[in-house]
Amino acid sequence: MRFDILTLFPEMFASPMGSSILKRGQQTGAFEIALSNIRDFTDNPHRKVDDKPYGGGPGMVMMCEPVFRCFEHVAQAGPKPGRVLLMTPQGRQYDQKMAEQLSREERVVIIAGRYEGFDERIREGLGAEQVSIGDYVLTGGELPAMVIVDSVARLLEGVLGDEDSAKDESFSNGLLEYPHYTRPENYRNMTVPEVLLSGHHKNIEKWRLEKSLERTKAVRPDLFEKYKDNSKYQENNREN
Repeated sequence: MRFDILTLFPEMFASPMGSSILKRGQQTGAFEIALSNIRDFTDNPHRKVDDKPYGGGPGMVMMCEPVFRCFEHVAQAGPKPGRVLLMTPQGRQYDQKMAEQLSREERVVIIAGRYEGFDERIREGLGAEQVSIGDYVLTGGELPAMVIVDSVARLLEGVLGDEDSAKDESFSNGLLEYPHYTRPENYRNMTVPEVLLSGHHKNIEKWRLEKSLERTKAVRPDLFEKYKDNSKYQENNREN
């Protein structure tokens, strides 16, 4: 899989994309990341990529031409254009379901903006999907781009050390993840639940589901209500 990231600050990606699991995933060939500097595609001697908005107002807006040129250059790097994402707080809320969808793509192109936003013709002309990682505003699209790469890459085969690791995580089944414990068994009078020490796999599985349900209901009642409607929840209730 290939991630193409169009940005004004490619240097921001060096450390997070070149460390730990993401570094290993690239080394094993599970995916690759290609960074393109949008400033390299402007004819302006000062490498200017933004201008004042028509109609007035605060801030600056990213101009069409350098983004289009950068995108068209990147598109030639592969036989398929890939799925194109535009990082903006106005976009569709990013979630685990979308991460799983993207993990099945051969190529994902992410456009990270700055300033007040993009010229609307960038979205229209490139057919980009607007995506947001949350209901808040950041100084640019670089951090959201990193979030997407991280969340998608870890779903690819060969990236995580244990291929089952991603299956039981929060949101993988619509619930928050159950509590985890490791050694020592007793720390400052806080003990590991006995069921986890029992070796009884069916009881452990049941305990973990119960704790996932409790935690989701308490912390994310919206997710709990969605989960209640599915057949798996109803089936578990009948069994219990």
